[in-house]
Amino acid sequence: MQLEGAVITWLGHATFLVETPGKKTIVMDPWLTENPKCPDEYRTLDKADIILISHGHFDHMGSAADLAKRTGALVVSNFEIGSFLASQGVENTVGMNKGGTVTVGDIKITMVHADHSSGISAPDGSTVYGGEASGFVVTLENGLTLYHAGDTNVFADMSIIHELYAPDVAMLPIGGHFTMSPKEAAYAVKLLKPKMVIPMHYGTFDALTGTPEALKDLLAGQPVEIEALQPGGQCR
Repeated sequence: MQLEGAVITWLGHATFLVETPGKKTIVMDPWLTENPKCPDEYRTLDKADIILISHGHFDHMGSAADLAKRTGALVVSNFEIGSFLASQGVENTVGMNKGGTVTVGDIKITMVHADHSSGISAPDGSTVYGGEASGFVVTLENGLTLYHAGDTNVFADMSIIHELYAPDVAMLPIGGHFTMSPKEAAYAVKLLKPKMVIPMHYGTFDALTGTPEALKDLLAGQPVEIEALQPGGQCR
């Protein structure tokens, strides 16, 4: 499918860079510097308008504070993560919760459910309560709707996400162990009914053994496009 002016770049693991038709830059689950799959040229981004954080684990928000301070981006997360980042000197945060929508210009960001944990690794080595894990539905200026599932297992209410928001593109974890494997992700696709799926959260660690090929096999014959990107690869 064509993204009608949007560009989605996968930076490895669950990190995505979205350039919107209105020339805004959205960074989803920023784990850049320490991410072994992130291409070198993206490890220090010099532009971000919006940062989305699905939950508190290091591999989803490890670069959030640095990126937000350097770029002045608006950080959108749950209330607990927003409060934590504010305590770390991040000035521009919006804390929200599931079912809420934040509007930034002509972009709408809705927080939806995810089935996962969300502890934050604090600088002193402790683990701080990070609220509940979530996903995001993002509607861009041209009406294109993206669903970043965060870390999650499949859950029946993904059918509600389809009914309410009808995402065109779904970014789904497939690695297994900490999230869905291809088996569960294939069922999620049947509930969500997106036009395109971009697999994520696989291959970074040895435990994440799920593959896009396995997902494609399970969805053979289904009316969905599986876009298996390499780190740094793009959909347009």
